Amino acid sequence: MKSVNIQISDFEFNQLGLNKSTLSFSELIEIIGKKITKQTLEKSIQLANKYGLSKMTMEEIDDEIKAYRNAKNNS
Repeated sequence: MKSVNIQISDFEFNQLGLNKSTLSFSELIEIIGKKITKQTLEKSIQLANKYGLSKMTMEEIDDEIKAYRNAKNNS
């Protein structure tokens, strides 16, 4: 097995919620993936609020999707 050393700041260590200094590569990828997913979700919520999409009902969202797909198929 190979070993790789990565240096990160204390801030980054805490921000990732790490509680040990030795991780498997799979553990590191999972932790970073969760962090990226959370950031993406937060950005999506921000944009939904900005453009008023957060107030749409599921029916309105479904109608928007259908309209987009119909327009795409007819072009």
